[in-house]
Amino acid sequence: MSATTMGAVPASATPAVSRKQFFGFMVMVLGMFMAILDIQIVSASIADIQAGLAASPDEASWIQTSYLIAEIVMIPLSGFLSRLLSTRVLFTLSAVGFTIFSLACAMATSLPLMIAFRAAQGFLGGAMIPTVFATAFSLFPAKQRVRISVLIGLTATMAPTIGPTLGGLLTETFSWHWLFLINVPFGILVASVVWATMDIDKADRSLLARFDWWGLAFMAIFLGSLEYVMEEGPRWEWLQDETIAIFALTGVVAAVLFFWRAFTRNEPIVDLFAYGDRNFAVGSVLAFLLGIGLYGSVYLIPIFLGRVRGFNSLQIGETMFVTGLAMFISAPIVGQMAQRMDIRVVLGIGLAIMSYALWLTSDLTVLSGFPQMWLALALRGVGTMMVMVPVNQIALGTLAPARLKNASGLYNLMRNLGGAVGLAMINTLVTDRGAAHRLHMAEQVSSGRIAATQWLDNLTTALTPRLGEAQAEMAALRRLSQMVEQQSLVLAYNDVLLVMSLLFAAALPLVLLLSKPKPGGGGGGH
Repeated sequence: MSATTMGAVPASATPAVSRKQFFGFMVMVLGMFMAILDIQIVSASIADIQAGLAASPDEASWIQTSYLIAEIVMIPLSGFLSRLLSTRVLFTLSAVGFTIFSLACAMATSLPLMIAFRAAQGFLGGAMIPTVFATAFSLFPAKQRVRISVLIGLTATMAPTIGPTLGGLLTETFSWHWLFLINVPFGILVASVVWATMDIDKADRSLLARFDWWGLAFMAIFLGSLEYVMEEGPRWEWLQDETIAIFALTGVVAAVLFFWRAFTRNEPIVDLFAYGDRNFAVGSVLAFLLGIGLYGSVYLIPIFLGRVRGFNSLQIGETMFVTGLAMFISAPIVGQMAQRMDIRVVLGIGLAIMSYALWLTSDLTVLSGFPQMWLALALRGVGTMMVMVPVNQIALGTLAPARLKNASGLYNLMRNLGGAVGLAMINTLVTDRGAAHRLHMAEQVSSGRIAATQWLDNLTTALTPRLGEAQAEMAALRRLSQMVEQQSLVLAYNDVLLVMSLLFAAALPLVLLLSKPKPGGGGGGH
């Protein structure tokens, strides 16, 4: 019997969702929002945290890296834990742990303590993300599932989009400690409400006797090493650095052992056979691509605005706000389209819009700001929603109910891995293309170029009365060097955005491989 057939349950057979359960689910979505938000909320305030903990810039980057590594390990593990403990117990424990270690992060007095607390926060909070996706497909009947997918998609995409803005605002208004303290009251609310309302399935404690501890260890080493290499590789010249090479080799060995146990054990730590469903496999590839586009653009545009335009965190937030606003406005429209049209058509349009929006953005100049970028940023918000909602439905909409929890973890893992690979790709391309553009531009402003020589002479003449001839010549050369550096960075950012645009265009043919999810697929019965 196919997964599609197993998953098909008539909508009428699905018990109606009570008001208590609906309220509990909405609070679960809030918990997911917190967990995703905390990936990016520190990004605009790393310098402030670094100063507060007396850390170097390289060391401070681990404040974000440790969270990502720990979260990426928990996400695929959450499916097994949800079956072992039940949705209510796992989500409550996750929210409680996330809240406790958020408070611990705010009270950290040294970098090692902060890194340890951030890792614990990411590991425990990571269970909330895939649990929400699985619950949506198992709790709600098919006729409500598109609306719920819109809500989840909006939450999952808005959180990283507004993370840097909210983080910068909190830090400027109060202090960096409030990046973590803000989680405490919401975490208490989430844990209390979910415990009281979401008794929707039963724990299977018999799974503990068959728990694959070796599989867990190999998976943690594999994913942790992969995330470390992706995060740190661009900065340290990849395998030319001994530590990166060791982690890469360790990750490859652990990956082989993990996949061997996953395919040979009766009860693996992660069920990879969900990839036998074509929709889920293609949907996971698209989720990976969405991670590149979502996290990559959220990372790259603020970096451009800060390094090239000199914007502060509030100005960056005001520029980026149009993306979140476009997501919010387009969400109900996308929901209606997904209900009235072939969902594969909606996905194809979304991929095309994403590609076009990134292509529009790839025309940055040193003067680009909100007036020049608002249309491209708004289109990216619309395109993100038009990809996210259909991909959720397609990837999880043809799976049997028994496979939803594990599959949801794998699906969310692919999106986060896409983000990690996207950031590594961006940093590597910016470094390489920036160096190539600098070399080319340096040739254009050499002493043999008449225009460059005249520009230097004119600037030197203008500065001489104030600085003296010798100092004026040095200042003019320094200004020319800064211009070359700035222009080469802008051209490198444009190259990266163009590559991202081409990736989304290249993904369009994948839509032809998808089958339309049938009503009632992807769970619905209990």
